[in-house]
Amino acid sequence: MRRAAARETETELAQSNYLYRQTVTIDEMDNRGAKAGGYQEVREIIFSPKQERSEQMVGKPRDTLVHLKLTEEDFRDIREIQPFLLTNDQKFLYETQFRGEETVDQEDCYVIRIRPHQILQGQRLFDGLLWVSKKDYSTVRAEGQAVPQIRTSTTENLFPHFTTIRGKVDGEHWFPVVTYGDDTLDFRSGAQRIRMTIRYSDYRKFGSDSKITFEK
Repeated sequence: MRRAAARETETELAQSNYLYRQTVTIDEMDNRGAKAGGYQEVREIIFSPKQERSEQMVGKPRDTLVHLKLTEEDFRDIREIQPFLLTNDQKFLYETQFRGEETVDQEDCYVIRIRPHQILQGQRLFDGLLWVSKKDYSTVRAEGQAVPQIRTSTTENLFPHFTTIRGKVDGEHWFPVVTYGDDTLDFRSGAQRIRMTIRYSDYRKFGSDSKITFEK
């Protein structure tokens, strides 16, 4: 994991030199499996030379959700947990366990189970599996859940299981290309099935001649 975290840190630095588009689609399903409502947004993601993230909404979000309400934690997970990077400054938060070897997308990988050591108030962390390439220790796939689930006597804020697939966008580093999930959230008021897709597209190297236009 020391080598994997070092590689993830390199990947984070490489990705900070790219602009890209993030398209989020969330559907809630009725008990017959039909779409009952949904949410969609498109954002342009930009990183400054200091690796500070900023983003610009493209058009207006479309929100027809009936039973679900997206929260601050949901949007944090979209930014930070679904495109998860286990970098050097993150690895102390997690305990790891070797789970075997598998081939994913023709890439021979180590399978690593990771979970938080502890979760402090306000933290959002990842709990799941990583597939780490044997060649260069890049993470090529992640599967798990953002934690913690939040339950109080009056509110519930539950989060779906998801899988994030990466691809070699720059020929060397593996960047997220799609996150998908199809899960049932067990609210006290009743189970709610949710489908989620996040696409990371249009990666382009940041430079002095980069120009971004936004649709209204």
